[in-house]
Order: sequence, then C-alpha cells, then structure tokens
Amino acid sequence: MKAVTPKKFMWGIVIAVIVAAGVSYIALTYFQGVPVLNYHQVNDKFHTALTLSSLEFEAQMKYLHDAGYTAISPDQLTDYIQEGKELPHKPVLITFDDGYEDNYQVAYPIMQKYHFGATIFIITDFVDKYDRYLTWAQIKEMKDNGFDFESHTLSHISLSKASDEKVIKQLVQSKRALEWRLGSEVKYLAYPGGDYDQRIVELTKKAGYRAAFTVNFGRDKENSTLYTLNRIPVFGGVEHTFFRFWLRLQFTQIVNALQNLKAYLLKEGNTSLAGYIYIP
Repeated sequence: MKAVTPKKFMWGIVIAVIVAAGVSYIALTYFQGVPVLNYHQVNDKFHTALTLSSLEFEAQMKYLHDAGYTAISPDQLTDYIQEGKELPHKPVLITFDDGYEDNYQVAYPIMQKYHFGATIFIITDFVDKYDRYLTWAQIKEMKDNGFDFESHTLSHISLSKASDEKVIKQLVQSKRALEWRLGSEVKYLAYPGGDYDQRIVELTKKAGYRAAFTVNFGRDKENSTLYTLNRIPVFGGVEHTFFRFWLRLQFTQIVNALQNLKAYLLKEGNTSLAGYIYIP
C-alpha cells in the first residue's frame, strides 16, 4: 500500500475545501428563504391551469405535514424580513388567490386534517355575489379556525393599466370592506394577476398595506423587498403532478434560474436551445 505524500495530502485538503465551499454556496443560494405557496382552486369538477384535484392537493398537504413543515402567517413572514424575528422550523406560508368557494368546500377540511392554516386573498366584490366564490359566513368560519383573509382588490382589475384614482379605490375600499366584515386589520395585498410596477408599489404603500405579494417565482429572505414578495405558483402547466410540486418547493431558486434562462433564449431567438430546458 502506497503512503500518501504530504503534497497529495495537501491537495486532498484543498479539493475537500473547494467542494465544501461549493456545497455551502449552493445551499445558501438555492435552499434558503421561506417558501410561499400560491394556489387558486381545489376541486374535482375542472381540470385547468389554476385547478388542483382534491387528491393532488391532499398529497401536497400530507407531504408538508410528514416532512415537518410549519404553516406561518404573513405577520410572521414580515416580522422575519423586517426585524429578523425567529421563525419555526421549516416554515411555509400557504396562500390562495381570489377566494373560490372550493377553498372552503375542499381545501379547508383537508388543511384542518393536517393542522394547517392559510392566507386567502379575497376579491371583495365577488363575495356573496357569485356562486363560485366564498360567502362572508364561510370566510368568518375559516377565520375563526386560523385562516387569514387579506386583499386581492375589489374586482381584480389590471392595476398597472388603471388610473391612480381607480387603483386607490380598489386598494382602500377592499381593505375597508374586509376590516368591517371581519373586525381585524388587513395589512397585505396580492396583486391581481401579479400585475404591478413601481407606481403600483407606491400606491400600495399609500393605501396602508404593510406588504404585497407577487407571482414572481422565488423564496423570501431577510433582504426581500416587502412590496414585491415572491411566491411559488402551484398552478400553470398542463398537469399538477406531485413531482412537479416537489421540484418547485425543494429547488425553487434553481427553477427560477431555468425560467430566466429560457426566457432570455426565447427573447434572443434561440428557440431550439430553449426547447431543451425543462421547467417543472
């Protein structure tokens, strides 16, 4: 058996340090931050880009439960970002946009089964008005059982295309309606369709919101901007497999980097090369 020379030993240490540094960099870059999951509909009637079946949704909630995730509130997330307050082990913020009735009928009992709460961003003019949307009675029951309800504007208009006056009306009146109905302060907004620009950010601050959520793909960290918070969309695509959900949750930043690369290639006209990039 050959003896290890001092020179080989030193090279071994150097390589080990480089590998350890690389692994640490990947861990810090791609796996840190808080995942904010973004859902819309959960039912067994439709099969659309925005709709998960009850079985698909339950498989995801069971995974989060069995893997030791703890559901947090928007307040906990913003306290972490602003003040560095400690979060529970493996935090996850679960959100729904629009306020569909199936959030109460299907998603709510599944989440109760696994002891999770969620935040639902409500289109306030749709409540008690359209059959597919929540009622105030349903919202009140869910709120009493640990769910948060925040604003998704009055009527889900494209904010960046509206005047300042219309935007303020959408932001302020939806906030007031929820506060009046639920008796608690509304501090968070989800931009309808993820549509925002710097003007909308400033008007959101002016309307009295503490933070706002986009549909930009990514996790949220201590240096995240409060009015452009990232989420992980659990929608889009042609199917909602568990593997797709798992990849998006575990490798959020890598998926985001792939999305950005594919978008760049398409912009530059490299459609054939872009076609090789798989986006879960």
